[in-house]
Amino acid sequence: MHLGLPTTRVSGSAGARPGPGAGAASRPDTPALLDRFGRVATDLRISLTDRCNLRCTYCMPADGLDWLPRPELLTTAELARLIRIAVHRLGVTEIRFTGGEPLLRRDLEDIIGAAAALHPRPRLALTTNGIGLDRRVTGLVRAGLDRINVSLDTLRPERFRAIARRDRLDDVLAGLAAASAAGLTPVKVNAVLLRGVNDDEAVDLLDFCLAHGYQPRFIEQMPLDPQHGWDRENMVTADEILAALRAAHELTPHPAERGSAPAERWLVDGGPGMVGVIASVTRPFCATCDRTRLTADGQVRNCLFARTETDLRDVLRGGADDEELAELWRAAMWAKAAGHGIDNADFVQPERPMSAIGG
Repeated sequence: MHLGLPTTRVSGSAGARPGPGAGAASRPDTPALLDRFGRVATDLRISLTDRCNLRCTYCMPADGLDWLPRPELLTTAELARLIRIAVHRLGVTEIRFTGGEPLLRRDLEDIIGAAAALHPRPRLALTTNGIGLDRRVTGLVRAGLDRINVSLDTLRPERFRAIARRDRLDDVLAGLAAASAAGLTPVKVNAVLLRGVNDDEAVDLLDFCLAHGYQPRFIEQMPLDPQHGWDRENMVTADEILAALRAAHELTPHPAERGSAPAERWLVDGGPGMVGVIASVTRPFCATCDRTRLTADGQVRNCLFARTETDLRDVLRGGADDEELAELWRAAMWAKAAGHGIDNADFVQPERPMSAIGG
């Protein structure tokens, strides 16, 4: 079975999680964020906060989590500096701001503006739950935002309240409409289907998106919940999602190369509408992963499921220069494993939940 793992070009074997001392071969002399399997990270995912104004059942408990103390969060200036290092010294060409909920950062426009002012200019995207987006989208676009993804798991108010534990569906729909009106097209809609909860809404969500010119992306639920209650048997798989969609629409593979994109894409009824499925669990795409991650408290993560982190914040605050920070970042990515290992018998879920790591 194809596990979506890269073939090592330095040492080790595909699919193996490196132990201490693994990958001892020296790193090539390149400024890029290269790993031992020949992958180069050019896509930076930045979590701006671990806080959120929803309490989605698959993401956090009803009472929320112990949020990071504000002094531990990267400041606007610190974020701008690390973004500049990533673009100028490490070859990052695309940045996605995530959370938690990134719209809770009052300085979001300033952060986006600092990134947009760089030369070369990276492509800038945002993943959000959409609450409050209608009030800020004009400023975000003015600051330099290029693309947006909005999370929407259901179109039914009572189900939204059950999943998100908040009555905010109308706010999300208003945010979607505002993003489209502001020109952030195609607006992408991220949906997680939960067995026995909203798994009967795949077609409804697709039809809603097609009617409004949005582009839906269905995402397999991943083991990143703080309760560590994820159960593979209860996960709605990509095959199940596609079977449900095909019962109502003709899906044909999108002719464009997928490249390093996480979503497999299909044209709906011949196009131009399309739908994507991100099957991180059942159809892993680790072999083409080009992502590096920075948490809100300044930790580099070389994989969404990494068990270790590299601290840039304290080194930055300790007076390190740009090249020292860049070298730490390069070393972190060099140590990246071949794959996330969800199918391995010894897989251990990361301590940090998705809300702290960033999507």
